Amino acid sequence: MHRAILIISGVALLAVIALPIWRIELDAAQYPEGLELLIYSYKLDGHVDIINGLNHYIGMKTLRADDFIEFTVLPYLIGIYGLAFIVVGFLGKRKGLYILFAAFLLFGVVSMVDFWRWLYEYGHDLDPTAPIKVPGMAYQPPLIGFKQLLNFGAFSIPAIGGWIFIASGVLLAYCVFGEWRIAKTWAKS
Repeated sequence: MHRAILIISGVALLAVIALPIWRIELDAAQYPEGLELLIYSYKLDGHVDIINGLNHYIGMKTLRADDFIEFTVLPYLIGIYGLAFIVVGFLGKRKGLYILFAAFLLFGVVSMVDFWRWLYEYGHDLDPTAPIKVPGMAYQPPLIGFKQLLNFGAFSIPAIGGWIFIASGVLLAYCVFGEWRIAKTWAKS
């Protein structure tokens, strides 16, 4: 049963390459329909041009996919993990499962720290000659959840690809725990 879960999770991870992983929604009275920034493994999408136009006024750097090395390597890393899930599922080796779990957990933590660093740099490294300056104000969107940034509400959550990624990690943890319990039962026999 664990093998099938791993294989299905691996295929789902491969689909993440083409799906949005994260979304940041901005709401303000001037934009009743809201603005959305979608982050894929290889590009930025949504209302990027409008958001960049607004960010100019507060001195934020222009968001451009070319400025992020992550968009070059992330599709390959996700692909490698997707294939690793499939291979470990087919081989059915407990040691491979444990190694995959440790590596995937590390990847998830490093990815979130890197994303937080992005948000921090864009929200704090402001152009001192920007037209709008509010002393002491930083414009870092939240990593997860809601934050008020002047007249904009910023809401940051996983998109469909991010939820698949999280679900794959939870299912991987379930498989690890299940295999650990099986090994523990065999050891007692």
